[in-house]
Amino acid sequence: MKLSRRTLLKTSAAAAASAALATAGCDSSAPNPVSEPAQPQIAGVEGLLAEATDLMLSAYPESASSNGIDKGKYAHLKSQLTDRSPQGQVRIKTDVKAMLAKLNAIDASALSADEALNVDVVRTMFDMSSKGFDLPYGDVALLNFTWSWRNSPYAVAQNVGAFIEIPSFLDASHSIETAEDAESYLSRMEAYSDQLDGETERTRIAGEKGAILPDFLMEKTLGQLRDSRTRSPEEWSIVTSLETRTSKLGGGFVEKARVLAAQNIGPAIDRQIAVLETLAPQATNDAGIWSKPDGDAYYEWALQAGTTTTMSPDEVHQMGLDELATLHGRMDPILRSLGYTQGSVGDRMTALGNDPRYHFSPGDKGRAEIMTFIADTLGEIRTLMPQAFATQVPGFVEVTRMAPEVEVGAPGAYGNAGSLDGKQPGRFWINLRTTDLHNKFNLKDLTYHEAIPGHIWQSEYLSNQPLIRSLLAINAYSEGWALYAEQLADELGVYEASPVGRLGYMQALAFRACRLVVDTGLHAKRWTREEANIWFIKNNGSNPIEVRGEVDRYCAWPGQACGYKIGHTAINQLRTKAKGALGDKFDYRRFNDALVLGGSVPMTVLGRIVDDYISQ
Repeated sequence: MKLSRRTLLKTSAAAAASAALATAGCDSSAPNPVSEPAQPQIAGVEGLLAEATDLMLSAYPESASSNGIDKGKYAHLKSQLTDRSPQGQVRIKTDVKAMLAKLNAIDASALSADEALNVDVVRTMFDMSSKGFDLPYGDVALLNFTWSWRNSPYAVAQNVGAFIEIPSFLDASHSIETAEDAESYLSRMEAYSDQLDGETERTRIAGEKGAILPDFLMEKTLGQLRDSRTRSPEEWSIVTSLETRTSKLGGGFVEKARVLAAQNIGPAIDRQIAVLETLAPQATNDAGIWSKPDGDAYYEWALQAGTTTTMSPDEVHQMGLDELATLHGRMDPILRSLGYTQGSVGDRMTALGNDPRYHFSPGDKGRAEIMTFIADTLGEIRTLMPQAFATQVPGFVEVTRMAPEVEVGAPGAYGNAGSLDGKQPGRFWINLRTTDLHNKFNLKDLTYHEAIPGHIWQSEYLSNQPLIRSLLAINAYSEGWALYAEQLADELGVYEASPVGRLGYMQALAFRACRLVVDTGLHAKRWTREEANIWFIKNNGSNPIEVRGEVDRYCAWPGQACGYKIGHTAINQLRTKAKGALGDKFDYRRFNDALVLGGSVPMTVLGRIVDDYISQ
């Protein structure tokens, strides 16, 4: 079964991809005719961007399903997954570098403003990805951000790798309406076992170079993998999701899935466990990437990739300290008004967080309370969106609990964009391993960040962009926008009757300022994991359970956490600039429209979009 299905699909996919690239390719260096200087160049650019789009989707087929475009020209991608083997990554690297050379050959001065912007954004991301592939180890996610959201020095970690990503991806993004869709799902299950083996081999190779998970992440990762093997493969979400969705199709799909889970996927997980167990005795307690070979160079790249700036670790660290001091200055009088007068702002926020009035019930009762709380929050914020945006989108959101088998290594929540065709909702994934992760004065803010008007709301504007721009969700913009979305909710008055809720919002902003300090502390200033945890909890009064998971996340995703506050600060600086330039002509709703309709861009490009808004 494996040979016949996979061989056929790979052969047809290669033919389709070759045909697409042949028709989309162009000679971008050809001179423009004198009589029509712009048109041939623009046509060439459109063809080249189409070729870059095909490259990205062929390299990362998951993106086609996540965006609802795994049909027509891209139908063959529905049965495929990314090749995560060492050889597959080399092929992607080679293709990225070849495409970058073509993008670098474009004369941007001959382009229209829109075309120049598109080329600038795409070229920037291909250039940054190319530099990431030159590093001696790790996973580069800059060109597959629409379904996988991190760069990491590790192919496998507690929050990195196929084991974490693919089951939830198949459940949320692989639509099943026909028997053919179900067969494609089975093909992807086979490919999933290949991905596990590919990442296992890359982990072994990286281990030989000294790039091994810190011991505390090794323990957590092995715990998750071993836990999956304590349960019958029939109970895995990758099987139960197919069972639920093919109940009326017949065809024996569930039986085939159970066989694949037991005979292909399970043994692949065992092989991954075995390699990690072999490396575990060599793992150290050093939390930062500085301790790995070429660690400083890796962090320099990761920080630039996460922020799309050239800020140094020292500059980022100091920015975090300064932002935190400003925010605590705003929080102090609110805390005093509530009777919290003793100790630092962090101490007083800890005391507030310990107040049982703001806790959810334990267990399943509390989980139900959390889901109801989120639904009520979404209902309220939807009614306020016309006050913040002149251009409205549906806000198609589904709130989903993370799979229990991955919750221990996952963040408190995250949001995934819906499909570009509007058929698949954006997903607000909530971690409910314990209700102590969330409280009643910060869950509203988390909902605004992940759903409306945050990630999921912003992503629905991407359908107006060229396809390649829709596929690139740039970390500093995406996360900076989500923080700005929290700010919009405050500006719309959601906390007017709730000073405690406003404290939760401001603590969340301070949380992101702390990330600047802690991420650079871990990876550039050689902080230990424990130092990072203690500093974070003491200075922001954050939930210790959440902080421990967050710090472990930064250890596995260097630089990513710095994009939030840097992006947010850049947006506010540009808003201040627009207000100063426009005076009474400044329109709050149309400025917000300009930010979302301009698409996801590096921070170095966002200023051009705002300048265009001002001039218009």
